[in-house]
Formats: sequence, structure tokens, C-alpha cells
Amino acid sequence: MPTLIDQLGNTINISAYPKRIISLVPSQTEFVFDIGLDDEIVGITRFCIHPECKVKGKPIVGGTKQFNFDKIHALQPDLIIGNKEENYYEGITELQKHYPVWMSDIFTLPDAYDMMLKISALVGKAKEGEEIVNRISSGFHNWQNPVADIPKTAAYFIWRKPYMVAASNTFINHMLGAFGIQNVYAGFERYPEIDPLQLSELKPDYIFLSSEPYSFSEKHFDEFNAFCPTAKVVLVDGEIFSWYGSRLLHAPAYFNQLSAQLYR
Repeated sequence: MPTLIDQLGNTINISAYPKRIISLVPSQTEFVFDIGLDDEIVGITRFCIHPECKVKGKPIVGGTKQFNFDKIHALQPDLIIGNKEENYYEGITELQKHYPVWMSDIFTLPDAYDMMLKISALVGKAKEGEEIVNRISSGFHNWQNPVADIPKTAAYFIWRKPYMVAASNTFINHMLGAFGIQNVYAGFERYPEIDPLQLSELKPDYIFLSSEPYSFSEKHFDEFNAFCPTAKVVLVDGEIFSWYGSRLLHAPAYFNQLSAQLYR
């Protein structure tokens, strides 16, 4: 087996393709199932919900920010897959004392492609990983923004009370750009807590309320309309904008659907 470097620069040494894998990130869990590792996945988090038919019955090892180390040790993994943003430093550091841990660090689509190619090579599924990456890349390349000549702006909310948005140096911000939307909070860093009354000054065309991590719904429309009456408030699929694994296969079709909703 070759020595592999993860996206944080850590060296991963394993003597054979792993047979007991724990995935600590929902989007990466879906990807490793989609490249055919049904039996090899022995542990997931409670937030790993896709593919629904395959995650059922898999042992739960906690959440993305709180691991159950006793359950992890009992499962005796020979590879753990995590992510810098979604997991917590202290927990990952503890796991690295005992197991090979491959970490991703993703801000852009090329980062996501790199993660999928490297993980698939690490687990002996290089061909399957390349096929998924090629399909995703082709889908984005062929997607046509129906109103590319009409610049639009949006504020993308991920939390309520405190109100938090996705800003620069996030995968969500990159996906907004891929969709053809300029983020009015692009001058801020990461996931700032903001004053919603500021929205009227920024004058976004749209206010995007994400389905996750906060579960926004239509009952919140009046609240945000009061903050910025000139903006159109829209519910958006948080998985499409923030999951960086094989869920990206669905992005172009969703972009078409969302475009029809925004520009009709």
C-alpha cells in the first residue's frame, strides 16, 4: 500500500485496504457507500442519513462533535474518515493516537473532487471514485445559468437566534458562486453571527433559509421579510449547498429547479 497524505498534510500508513471503516462526516459517509463499501462501513454518526437504505442498522458512534470512544474502540476500525470543520480537534487528536485517521478540509469543488479521489484510492475503489467525480464535474460543466447576465445577490442563513450566515472561506459560499449568486456576506469570515437588521443595508435580492443545520421552514418567512422587505425569502436544500460528496451529483438538477423558482 502506498503512503497517502490527507488534506491536512497528515501521513496515513496502512498495510492493506481497510475492512473496518468508521465515517464521522455525513457527506463522506454517503460517498463511501456509493463507491461500494457497504460491508466495510462499521460505524457512522447519528447525522449520517444517506443512503437511507444502507445506514439503517449501522452502529452509531456519537455525533460529529461528540464521539463515543468506547463504541469506536469496540468496533476496532482500521480506518477513520473525518473532516476538519465538521469534527472537533480534541476528539480527532485522541483517535489519531489509536487508528489511521484520514482528514478532509474542503472549501471548493476541486477540494471535494480531491477528497473523493483520495479516499477512493485509499480504500481500493479508485475506479468507482473517478467515475463519480467525472459525473459531478461534467454535470457542473454542462449546467447553464439561465440568467447569467443578470447578477443576483443573496444572504444564506444557517442558524436562527443567534442569526448566523455562511460567508467567505466556506463550501457554501463556493456553491453559491457555482449557482451564479453573489454572497452579500462574502466580506465576512466563515460563519459570522450577524444583526439581521443589517440586511436592509446590504440589499440582497434573496434571503436563502437553509434546511440544515437549522431546520428553517415557511413559518419563518414573515420574520425575515420584516428584516428586509425588498428581498425574496426562499427555502433552499442545505444538503446540496453544503454536502461535498456524491450528493453533488444532484446539484445541477436542483439548480435548475431553484432557478425556475427564483426567476419565474
